[in-house]
Amino acid sequence: MAVFKAYDIRGIFPDQLDSELAHRVGRAVARFLGSGPIAVGRDARTSSPELFDAIVRGVCDEGLDVVDLGLISTPMLYYAVDHLQSAGGIMITASHNPAQYNGFKVCRENAIPIGEASGLKEIEVIAGEVAEMAPVAERGSMRSVEIVDGYVEHVLGVGGGDPNLKIAIDCANGMASVGLEPLLERLSCEVERLYFEPDGTFPNHEADPLKVENLEEVSEAVIRTGADFGVSFDGDGDRAVFVDEKGEPIPSDLFTALIAPYQLAKNPGGRILYDLRSSRVTAEEIEAAGGVSEMCRVGHSFVKARMREVGAIFAGELSGHMYFRFSDSLVADDGTAAFVALLDVLASRDQPLSELVAPLRRYSASGEINRRVNGIPELLAKFEREHADADEVSKLDGLLVRYKTWWFNLRPSNTEPVLRLNLEADTPELMATKRDELLAKIGGQPA
Repeated sequence: MAVFKAYDIRGIFPDQLDSELAHRVGRAVARFLGSGPIAVGRDARTSSPELFDAIVRGVCDEGLDVVDLGLISTPMLYYAVDHLQSAGGIMITASHNPAQYNGFKVCRENAIPIGEASGLKEIEVIAGEVAEMAPVAERGSMRSVEIVDGYVEHVLGVGGGDPNLKIAIDCANGMASVGLEPLLERLSCEVERLYFEPDGTFPNHEADPLKVENLEEVSEAVIRTGADFGVSFDGDGDRAVFVDEKGEPIPSDLFTALIAPYQLAKNPGGRILYDLRSSRVTAEEIEAAGGVSEMCRVGHSFVKARMREVGAIFAGELSGHMYFRFSDSLVADDGTAAFVALLDVLASRDQPLSELVAPLRRYSASGEINRRVNGIPELLAKFEREHADADEVSKLDGLLVRYKTWWFNLRPSNTEPVLRLNLEADTPELMATKRDELLAKIGGQPA
């Protein structure tokens, strides 16, 4: 089924994803997990109540109980699954996608993600089979649980700093405000609020902070109010992108580099992961603070799995996902936790955010450039041959080639014939030269 993606289930409602499919997904997740209860949360999209009812009916048809978490963010679901010791969880959301989309993020115990390589394919098969199967004789039941207060305590564990700052926050009419608003009541900061009201029609702008145009309003609010920084959340609250007091966006790899030393101060010598598209600055800052840096694949299920395997304390991705080891049992990405972690940094430094970030901007990056091309495997093989004498060649995720003064990564899209280029060099001139050389060889059209 086309709605089953690499990390979740997502599609346009009701053309691609409707209540009938949601019912089958509920049954399939219940069968896959084999035990309950299963925690279910939802975002504010207009289709979410109908999909929620169908998911619950499906889980109960398999004889398992449901814990209704109500309208929450995705990180709140992760917290609840771990805290309530649920067998798993289903978050009804399409994250940053436009209003006509919806979907399901699925996890097992301790909020361990279920993706394409860890069970989602099996769930897809089961969802295709259960339509012909009768419900069990003894259906499950549903109870509601309120988790907001517990979540606030949970996220405050990331950092204890409470500086008296002015902050502009854009929730983009998504779900971050559900856990963020009660958190702000506990803090000393003065807040300029933008679009805190959950509204699944997203009437003001897309809930995708990776697009520069969606940061314009929070940047303007920072400058207009003289705020110390700004933050914009995505639709389901698991990602956040920050801007400094000048309204300038902070790339998420540099944000990882900024936060890492403070996470290491709490966990000396800890291991921190960064996605392989990140600036060299990230590893350099981790190691300068006495930590162990490790490159990892892109994608939340891969990052979380690796964090669990190696005991990493923190991780960051260019997409704006920041991952925290909240406890021995819970590793999760959380935009609000990233906000708390930044407050911890600013509480200990009497400098504007732009000055803290400035030393991290010591290399020149291309940003991600997408090209629609054919024959991607052949292209990657060609580049691998051409750069066989590089200082480092890795196929951890696509093709990564490193030289002393520059590097590049080429990654194919999971869903379309698109190749993604990220490149960094010691100088803007070298970056532009190497970028243009590679793009000429890649060919294709902008995607």
